[in-house]
Amino acid sequence: MWKEIIFLVLIVVIVGVIAGCKAKNLSNNESYHKISAQDAKAMMDEGSPYTLLDVRTESEYENEHIDGAILIPYDEIKKRAESELADKSALIFVYCKTGVRAATASKTLADLGYTNVYDMGGIVDWPYDTVEGNLEY
Repeated sequence: MWKEIIFLVLIVVIVGVIAGCKAKNLSNNESYHKISAQDAKAMMDEGSPYTLLDVRTESEYENEHIDGAILIPYDEIKKRAESELADKSALIFVYCKTGVRAATASKTLADLGYTNVYDMGGIVDWPYDTVEGNLEY
């Protein structure tokens, strides 16, 4: 009888520990925010400093981008973020074409320790003016 009780208590403790670890990991992944283009624009218009990050390819950027955006393709974030986005607490808005790469880049930035990252989805959802032009080196 005692063996069965001890076994059940042990199972409950193990399940509790596993569930606690999973909950902790889920909350750590919540370190960036999803935001609409309209809400992002409102925050930008408030006047606080921010970085607007385009994570598409160079050719996509040259074809059309949001004025003031800098380009770091999503697959180069790990390599370039620390040198080009030095302040890990700075306000960063991330976008791509449809939102998939922006989500990936936002998660990567959060995993690298950036704490004020907003995924604003894709440029297809941006109802405001855009510009075209080459990157300046």
